[in-house]
Amino acid sequence: MTDIQPTYSGASALDRNLSARQLSTAHVTRVQNLERTPRWLHRLLPWVNVGGGVFRVNRRRIISSRFAGVVFSGQGNSIAPTSESLSFFPGFSGQDLEDIQVISKAFKSQKLSAGKEFSIEDGSLLIVVNGQVQQKATTPEGRQVRNLFLTAGQSGIVQHNAHYGPLIATGDTTVVTLSPTLAEKYPWLTDAFEQINREGRASAGVNKYGESAIQVLSSVDGEPKLPTTFVDYQDHPREYYLHSLQTVLRTHTRITDLYSNEFDQLREQVRVVIDVIREREEWELLNNPEFGLLRETAIAQRLPTRNGPPTPDDLDELLTKVWKKPGFFLAHPKAIAAFGREATRRGVPPPTVTLFGSPFLTWRGIPLVPSDKIPVSEFGETSILLLRVGEEEQGVIGLHNTGITGEVEPGLSVRYSGTDQFSVASHLITRYFSAAVLVEDAIARLDNVLIGNYYDYAP
Repeated sequence: MTDIQPTYSGASALDRNLSARQLSTAHVTRVQNLERTPRWLHRLLPWVNVGGGVFRVNRRRIISSRFAGVVFSGQGNSIAPTSESLSFFPGFSGQDLEDIQVISKAFKSQKLSAGKEFSIEDGSLLIVVNGQVQQKATTPEGRQVRNLFLTAGQSGIVQHNAHYGPLIATGDTTVVTLSPTLAEKYPWLTDAFEQINREGRASAGVNKYGESAIQVLSSVDGEPKLPTTFVDYQDHPREYYLHSLQTVLRTHTRITDLYSNEFDQLREQVRVVIDVIREREEWELLNNPEFGLLRETAIAQRLPTRNGPPTPDDLDELLTKVWKKPGFFLAHPKAIAAFGREATRRGVPPPTVTLFGSPFLTWRGIPLVPSDKIPVSEFGETSILLLRVGEEEQGVIGLHNTGITGEVEPGLSVRYSGTDQFSVASHLITRYFSAAVLVEDAIARLDNVLIGNYYDYAP
């Protein structure tokens, strides 16, 4: 017996569906925007209203900054530190500029290949132009420890004796050195070298941070003469100007009039443009050459990783730079994943904490906040930031100006700019913002973070 298959001579199923839709409407969504991210940095930064458009950071007077880096001039074998940057060195500040210019020309440069051991005269001043230099020492108990670890722009006094090992260039490195024998001709260099060697400790008239000291007296009995003091201020404090992001949104009035039955067309256009402006704002907060946090990190607050991948040791070292109420780490998502692999490999998988309804990895109780605006080089290297935030904490803050005309969000305005003869309406969308690092130890940066290291756990 043969089965008879039914046949359809009418319209296809697709045609029938299309026909039925004539009496129905589709359920539509809002415009989806793949570029949008949570923008955690914007949420975690405290924002300060700057009414006058300029934010001035008043500070105690800096006499010799331990955070200042060294700027170099010249090329090849004639590289030397500039006299202007040397004038901020401990012991160099307050000296005659002509003497400092002579000293800057007395530096000798060396180019070193990766892994090369080298030595210089005991007691010499060593400044790294690029690359990294390390030196190990042996404690009285016989344990090897790291005595010196300098990266670009950082300096130190080199010591040689039975307890100190050779200097090692950990990458292709260029250094400049200054011999202590010059002190015979310039006696003030002796005190300068001593102050550099005592970096991080107070000296006469200067506290351990390089600020002009405030004199106080501690006593138990008697009637000692009390010291007099005065809080001296920085002569030319840093000023931050608000940066602007702007665009003109142009929409045909026919579109907004006729096709806004489900969603307001103008409102959707504005929403997506604001999203894009906010994303660009986060990029500027990190990468802008004037106020970006990656650029604003002081030379002394920059650390390289020990071996490339970000390890718990590296993040612990970063915490020593921002130990006064650290707020959060900020890193590329791939850098956070790389740290998770390294921590898990060492048997200490990082715990998580929930913020804003989302889970975050943490280290030492401090969240690792992701941002894809931190650049990754073509070689798979990036940076990790550690921030202390808040104006009262002398940390990192965001700056904006609220109460502007047409404001739809704090510091962001949408203004109608007229309709042209082609029936196209224009709206000016503007965001004013900036960021400020109030003091140098509010932020630190871990460099040379390698994100491509993986482990094979297969048996």
